[in-house]
Amino acid sequence: TANTFAQPTADSLAVKREQDSLKKSEFFKTLGNGYLPIGFFNLDLRYLVKFNQYEGFRTGLGGITNDKFSEKYRINTYLVYGFKDKRYKYSIGGGFRINEVRNTWINLAYTDDLQETGSSGFLTDKRFFSFFEPRLLNINLFHRHITKSVGVEHQISKQLLSEVQLSTNRVNPTYNYFYRLDDVFYNTFDLSLAKMSLQWSPFSQFDLIDKRIKETTIGYPKFTFQVTQSFRSVLDGDFNFTKFDFRTVQEFKHRSGITSITLVSGLALGDTPLTHLYHSYPNNINKETILQRFSVAGINSFETMYFNEFFSDRFATLQFKHFLKPFKISDRFKPQLVLITRHAIGTMRNIDRHVNVNFDTLEKLYNESGFEINKLLFGFGLSFAYRYGSYHLPRIEDNFAFKFTFNISL
Repeated sequence: TANTFAQPTADSLAVKREQDSLKKSEFFKTLGNGYLPIGFFNLDLRYLVKFNQYEGFRTGLGGITNDKFSEKYRINTYLVYGFKDKRYKYSIGGGFRINEVRNTWINLAYTDDLQETGSSGFLTDKRFFSFFEPRLLNINLFHRHITKSVGVEHQISKQLLSEVQLSTNRVNPTYNYFYRLDDVFYNTFDLSLAKMSLQWSPFSQFDLIDKRIKETTIGYPKFTFQVTQSFRSVLDGDFNFTKFDFRTVQEFKHRSGITSITLVSGLALGDTPLTHLYHSYPNNINKETILQRFSVAGINSFETMYFNEFFSDRFATLQFKHFLKPFKISDRFKPQLVLITRHAIGTMRNIDRHVNVNFDTLEKLYNESGFEINKLLFGFGLSFAYRYGSYHLPRIEDNFAFKFTFNISL
């Protein structure tokens, strides 16, 4: 009798293997970006568990719908709980796409959460994910914010990405802080903000993949610029201020390895409360001995600079990292030495407006240098840094930072 079942051909098997390989590759790419695909929903791994000094352990669930749900609409949300402050935080938002090729989205969101005082991020930053965020472990200065926002993200050209956002923000510092302006002391305040962010990658290569512009080869240098305007008396805004933020990243490849240079600067003009000014990425705990300060090194942070030690309304940081080629001791054991030097400068006008907080300024150049030995065991390594120059401390041991590093990628 004839066989009624068609036998797979070599070509069909090859096609199936290629499809399976592409699916597997896409799954691990999604996982590497911090998402676990579950049907039409990508679970966001950032919200599963975190720790900081104010909330203690923070745990919850969140995520965003994927193309299985819709290619034109998306919903993103999260709900977390802090066991130390005993409070829920949440966000709910969504977006709809109005241009496929330029990847133009209109987004809306409502967020009730905490943010680190003095932190400043760029709207256009690509999503960055790590299994845990080292600096977060030791941060204790947060402000609560209730933010309602509407924004537009748009690919102006292959090399130029833009995002614009309008928002109202109710800000409530979790610490005893007042901002004094015209003899009025503000403990909580409202901000009406407009932000515009641009990311320019003139030396990267882009291709049209699945009807969307995607970066296929990363080129350097890269430039990111952002301007923020706060409006007083618009939608009950309390303060007028303007902020300019800039970052450029450059990489050079040598026979001996890779050198990375990162320049970050910020300028705040007008009536700016401490919550929206700048720290300089400190990552050193305010404790007595080196062993008590032993924690996990950050990625671009100053390991010898103490939390809440410096704030600025204008600042610049310059960081050099040289990654030597990994030492191949065995197929599985390939530690890597990274040489690091970091520098910061800044200033602060109208310090007397910031009531009940004490901090220094960075008019003199802040310097630290050191090294990391990464990937010694299960992604863990060691970091050593030394603080020198104008801000060298009287006790020698207070200038040292000795920490873990953690590097792992999927």
